[in-house]
Order: sequence, then C-alpha cells, then structure tokens
Amino acid sequence: MTMNFKSIKAEKTSLTRDNHELEVSGTGNLFETIVILSSRSKQLAIEMKDELNSKLEEFITPTDSLEEVFENREQIEISKFYERLPKPHSIAMAEMGQNLLSFDLEAETTEPKELED
Repeated sequence: MTMNFKSIKAEKTSLTRDNHELEVSGTGNLFETIVILSSRSKQLAIEMKDELNSKLEEFITPTDSLEEVFENREQIEISKFYERLPKPHSIAMAEMGQNLLSFDLEAETTEPKELED
C-alpha cells in the first residue's frame, strides 16, 4: 500500500497518547495495534529513504578524490525538506486516525500442538 506521505497532516512533535484510545481506534488489542503501527512506520521510513536517495542520486558526480566535496544548494534544500517532514511513526498514527490504514488480522484457526517428549 503506497500512499503519499507528504499529504498526511501529522504531528511534527512527540505527543502523549492515551493507550485506551489507541487500542479502541486500532484493532481492539493494544499490542496488535502497536505491531501494525510499527510495521507501517517501517514501510514509510523505507519509502522516504528510497525517495530521498533517488532525488540525491541526481547530484552524484564521480570523482577520484574523496577530498573534493561539493555543496549543492538544491541538494541541501532537498535534505532539509525531508528533515522537516513528520516522522514515520507520526504519519502512521495520523493514517490510523484518519482511517487510511487498513490491516488484515489473520484468525488463528489451528490449535496449539502439544510437545512430544
């Protein structure tokens, strides 16, 4: 599920969350909700990193010496833009709050097996 993370209005600072509200707005189970939010946060972080890297690749120039470092104003602006974006966990929370986050809970249909000695 890819979504434009730039269009989500998410908090840019840390907030204290009510565990009960988080549980109710998610799956009904606090721990399952946290796992889902964690998974979505990882997806968003990878998406953001890949997008940033692809934009910065345009500025890579092959040089023989590591001593030569070129500061490109556009490159700095792109990096600053991504630094100012809300963090992936905040975006995931906002997606859940706006009912943009969908998830499938697999029902456990098998009974636990007894260990054999």
